[in-house]
Amino acid sequence: MTLRFKPGSQLRLSSRLTFPLVAVMLAVSLAGCDTLSSLNPFGEDEVYKPEIKPAIAAEVMYNQGLAFLSENSFDSAAKRFAKVDREYPFSTWSKKALIMQTFAHYNARNFDEAAITGKRFLGLYPASDDAAYAAYMVANSYYNQIPDTARDQDRADKALMAFREVVERWPKSEYVEDSRYKITVVQDQLAGREMDIARFYLKKRNYTAAINRFRTVVSNYQRTNQAEEALARLVEAYLALGIMNEAQTAAAILGHNYPDSVWYKDTYTLLQTKGLEPRESTDSWMSKAFKSFGLG
Repeated sequence: MTLRFKPGSQLRLSSRLTFPLVAVMLAVSLAGCDTLSSLNPFGEDEVYKPEIKPAIAAEVMYNQGLAFLSENSFDSAAKRFAKVDREYPFSTWSKKALIMQTFAHYNARNFDEAAITGKRFLGLYPASDDAAYAAYMVANSYYNQIPDTARDQDRADKALMAFREVVERWPKSEYVEDSRYKITVVQDQLAGREMDIARFYLKKRNYTAAINRFRTVVSNYQRTNQAEEALARLVEAYLALGIMNEAQTAAAILGHNYPDSVWYKDTYTLLQTKGLEPRESTDSWMSKAFKSFGLG
């Protein structure tokens, strides 16, 4: 048989040529060995026996996880529950293990992992009796990671949404009261962040930017501890811009809702220096914002 090779193409052998060539190569490779048995890594009397480990029952692994919890070995417990979930997916034991895995991660202060497993439980079992607890654990996982107001408040935003979900979806659950309380705490945190930025702009005499931030506090966080100062600062910013009717409206709302506030007393004095007094304009966005919350 003649082999023809064309430049730029691959050399191809017929199927009839391939087998004998392979046989020759195999023979050469074994030429230095006495027998194939010399390739055996075991002794003459040894025979390879595959080791087959018996599967551990889901119930056994789950109870091992509970035992770790009783010893406060939360990381070990989480790993054991994860093993149940991994090896027996979508089983009754997997469902139990997933919620306990969330609990174990939370107590180990692995809050990101707790949020992940809690949300996974909610996705798989939204109608479960433990769904409200899972959502509550997710919310607390974010809540425990909220930084000070000088830093990004992504965790605070997520905590707020998660606690609101608990209140709205499970209004009769045992977690509602604490969720409502923590909602107010988170809102005060978010309002505090807005106030930090607004004060910075006010100090720089960027009054428009400051007003926008104070407006966020007044519009979204009226029930927080930050609302009094936000209204007082609005008076300052509006006066600086010469927008007297808005300054008077902010002062009037401040006096109506916080009559004994030090902020109101200082604001009233400030208005008097300009020959003004508190007077609410019902067309103002501030008036509408407070009335929508029943505070006006």
